[in-house]
Amino acid sequence: MLLTKQILQNALNKQAPKVLLRKFSDSTSSGVCFTLSDTSRELQELARKFTREEIIPKAAEYDRTGEYPWDIIKKAHEIGILNSHIPADIGGMDLSTFDGCLIAEELAYGCSGIKTAIEASTLGQTPVIIAGNDEQKKKYLGRCVAEPIVAAYCVTEPGAGSDVSGIKTKAVKKGDEYIINGQKMWITNGGVASWYFVLARTDPDPKCPPGKAFTGFIVDRDTPGVTPGRKEINMGQRASDTRGITFEDVRVPKENVLAGEGLGFKVAMGTFDKTRTPVAAGAVGVAQRCLDEATKYSLERKAFGVPIAHHQAVAFILADMAIGIESARLAYYKAAFEVDKGGRNSYYASIAKALASDVANKCATDAVQVFGGNGFNTEYPVEKLMRDAKIYQIYEGTSQIQRLIISRAILDKAKNS
Repeated sequence: MLLTKQILQNALNKQAPKVLLRKFSDSTSSGVCFTLSDTSRELQELARKFTREEIIPKAAEYDRTGEYPWDIIKKAHEIGILNSHIPADIGGMDLSTFDGCLIAEELAYGCSGIKTAIEASTLGQTPVIIAGNDEQKKKYLGRCVAEPIVAAYCVTEPGAGSDVSGIKTKAVKKGDEYIINGQKMWITNGGVASWYFVLARTDPDPKCPPGKAFTGFIVDRDTPGVTPGRKEINMGQRASDTRGITFEDVRVPKENVLAGEGLGFKVAMGTFDKTRTPVAAGAVGVAQRCLDEATKYSLERKAFGVPIAHHQAVAFILADMAIGIESARLAYYKAAFEVDKGGRNSYYASIAKALASDVANKCATDAVQVFGGNGFNTEYPVEKLMRDAKIYQIYEGTSQIQRLIISRAILDKAKNS
């Protein structure tokens, strides 16, 4: 391994987020600047090198077996990628959202399933990062820094996916503990996580608004009553560990409540504001891989005496792929920038996530078309890309939910103007 944690730390010592924000804020006289800072570019190159050396050579095998990529997870932990957003005072890299997105795009380029395994831990950690007290951060985030373990985010249920307010899992306070009962579904890292963020209803009144009805908990995997189900065999991203989890009379100490009773919905939604943008970046990584593979193949494959890239029908497909990718990349740049400057991000994150998800799926379909019959065969890389891309329109809020968020923001702005 040529990459080391020290190399990454040296890059971080250059204060990447400040450099990036200065480039934007100093652009009032010359227009917006999209040039990466030296530090951001170095982080991008490190992630690209890690992807080329560690992920791409093994991606097809992990897709075939469905095994969890522990060897890659451990190497990602060694260089800090696994815990890139954990605060520096806990021992993490404390990366900006923008730099985290640059890394996410590179990882997804190699295998979005492996990228999801890494990012899902960040999803589980983020509620603690944004709402945890000092003791909770030291105990749970510190554990992630100390050893190569992962976390998981337990919100979705068999009957409550996009409708988070429909969650049925309940937590009842008894003395200094809460007793949790319920079932979660489609939990990424569900069978391999060391601890979970769990959202449960603490107010039994069905008329209680979501903003007061739910509480967020940190739950250790080895707590009695926690039972992960079988690994789900999904269409794509098979290296990711996805399972249902049953909570039966699970006792959680009150010290593991995040932010306070009744504040769980706010914590969960605040988490999405920060994590949907890296998901968009991952979708861009998949789309870019589709374009690169299709371009390479179109220059090698000949039809009617010339490479198929020389036929306008194929050349225009490649052009449309590039148009979508560049647009989606700029969308996640904007969304990440809004997070890092401290602004409200839901609107831009939803635009980036919806656009990038659709672009990834179109690029995957187009790449298969460029490959023709070979694109439909497992011996070539694009059929996996097509399978992997679909989930981007579903997880962390479906494309329809993103459009709902965007439209509400538009209407609210119109009403208040």
